[in-house]
Amino acid sequence: MKPITLVASDLGIDKDLVSPYGKYKAKILSIPSFEAPVRSKLILVTAITPTPQGEGKTVTSIGLSSALNKLGHKTVVCLRQPSLGPLFGVKGGAAGGGRSTVEPMQEINMRFTGDIDAISSAHDLLSAMLDSHLFHGNELNIRPESITWKRTMDMNDRALRKINVGLGEEKGAVSRHDSFVITAASEVMAVICLSKSYADLKERIGRIIVGSNEKGNPVLARDLKASGAMGAILRDAFYPNLVQTVDETPALIHGGPFGNIATGTCSLVSIRLAQQLAEYCVVEAGFGSDLGAEKFIDIVSRLGNLKVDCAVLVVSVKALKYHGGLSQKSSSQASESTVIPSDKPQLSKGLENMEKHIENIRLFGLTPVVALNKFAEDTDEEINAVAQRCEELQVHFAISTVFKDGSSGGIELAMKVVEAAARGGRPKPVYESEESMEEKLQKIVTKVYGGSGLEFTEGATKALAEISELGLEKLPICVAKTALSLSDDPRKLGRPRPFIARVTDMSISAGAGFIVAYMGEIMTMPGLPKHPVAENIQLLDDGTIIGVF
Repeated sequence: MKPITLVASDLGIDKDLVSPYGKYKAKILSIPSFEAPVRSKLILVTAITPTPQGEGKTVTSIGLSSALNKLGHKTVVCLRQPSLGPLFGVKGGAAGGGRSTVEPMQEINMRFTGDIDAISSAHDLLSAMLDSHLFHGNELNIRPESITWKRTMDMNDRALRKINVGLGEEKGAVSRHDSFVITAASEVMAVICLSKSYADLKERIGRIIVGSNEKGNPVLARDLKASGAMGAILRDAFYPNLVQTVDETPALIHGGPFGNIATGTCSLVSIRLAQQLAEYCVVEAGFGSDLGAEKFIDIVSRLGNLKVDCAVLVVSVKALKYHGGLSQKSSSQASESTVIPSDKPQLSKGLENMEKHIENIRLFGLTPVVALNKFAEDTDEEINAVAQRCEELQVHFAISTVFKDGSSGGIELAMKVVEAAARGGRPKPVYESEESMEEKLQKIVTKVYGGSGLEFTEGATKALAEISELGLEKLPICVAKTALSLSDDPRKLGRPRPFIARVTDMSISAGAGFIVAYMGEIMTMPGLPKHPVAENIQLLDDGTIIGVF
């Protein structure tokens, strides 16, 4: 690897703005202007509906950026920061794989530059100040049963999903029900990713809602006088992090919000910085086009005034067969099902899922480029079937072997992306800001998910009315639903139709600046499996860490 100071120098970053964290990673001490012009093409990487193990978006994003760089195009890849929860749980790290990784991979996966620690601390400071306020007389008349602000930690710990706090015998202690969310699900994480300046960051922190008072009015972080200290904790965490791919392409890794209850992509400041430094900026959005790409267009691009030039749709033969021939079990969790043996009819059925995601990308006003993430077991017949369907749909298609071959395995894809991006995109949101929350959700369900309509539970209807009373219904909608289906039911694979999506609850992320609409059960504090990845991670006597992948 190059020393990080050389990576920064190659990008044209002043050496005084580079704060190294060791030899191969650094903070860039610059918050880019959102008024200044940008010169780069913005490439959005999304996917078809993923399998429980993912679809290879990070590997593809890294490999594509390196391939563009190899073709002579100055390129930066922008990614989310991995969380320790999944690292030690089921999926492992999120720094790519094979010959398509960001480095130093182990350090990126394990605490990196401390941003997530800072976000956790800022979040928990607000929790502590809230309970302290209750203890010391509750001047704001906060109703304990109305408190929506939870605690956080960057670890999968199912025992913390429901807890009781304030159980001490000390006079004045307020006992109440509480819970934890993983830090990726913290609103503070969403805030830091959507803020454009320190002034914006402070304002967003201040308007975080923690609960309501006896009159039913919301109580904010600034009412508790917590926002100043929270901003101070987050000062350095707000700076983007610079590393490099295994092929020495610059990578900005900053922020890591959940892909369902938040935006599922990296920070606005890292994207804008990349756009001011490079010819191409490759950005990954979480999950499939129905979640990550829709939120990128309707929330992130709208807020950051970003212009996406084309979208890469990552597919795999494995996932297409999964969606065309899953052996349904009685379990409600698709991850416990098994894929039936390969044959062409099942692959053909699974291609319907790819078709819908292609439709979505075009709905967003973008030109799609399908990247087939090739596995060793894929047959020529299967690959040709995917290529043929793309040809019928008049979609750019390329085979990607970046996992095995690094940047060389992404040259074909990079050339197709350059061609598509030259045409430029005309991003268009799915809904307008002035529309009601019901109209926004109706459009997302019918146009993006392919559903026939939606219904609201009694609780969701009540929440809808409360949000309207607060005058917040013009905020964008962030749908929290399963990533394993285009619908709100993880058992409905492929391209389900018709279906009615059910809104079970709604909540306000006033600091982040969006309304969360829940469809089904969304886990904000994951648990560890019986045999977590953590069992295989070891520290050797010489200080070497093994088992991180």
